[in-house]
Amino acid sequence: MIHALVGFKDGALMAHVGPPDMRHAIGYALHWPDRRALPVERLDLAAIGALTFRAPDEVRWPALRLALEVMERGGLAGAVFDAAKETALDGFIAGHIGFTHMADVVDEVFCTTPPSHIDAQMTLDNVMAADHMARQTAKNIIAQKAG
Repeated sequence: MIHALVGFKDGALMAHVGPPDMRHAIGYALHWPDRRALPVERLDLAAIGALTFRAPDEVRWPALRLALEVMERGGLAGAVFDAAKETALDGFIAGHIGFTHMADVVDEVFCTTPPSHIDAQMTLDNVMAADHMARQTAKNIIAQKAG
């Protein structure tokens, strides 16, 4: 039900809370900056009664750990992560890898990327090169797993 949390410097959090239905987020993205009526039920907080939070299980959800590592690493790590993630999703949609293997592909791409590629100066050319390298590496990994 919590689709996003934004943390601010003063320690405050702002949450995007809604029913567990992706039509809400997709509708917002398609109509931005307008907020249009969507065929999604309104969340009834009184009926829910309470929200329960716990630390994320990094074994069950390895992509969360990867995303945190990428944010901590900085530099071009985000470009590598995004390209590997998109390529892994393409591999899943094409039936070459299973759903649970997508994070493995991204992890392997991230772990095998030379630090010099991640630490390179932040230029458009370097972002494009990191993106291309990560996509090629992910395609190779997917081909190995599929074969």
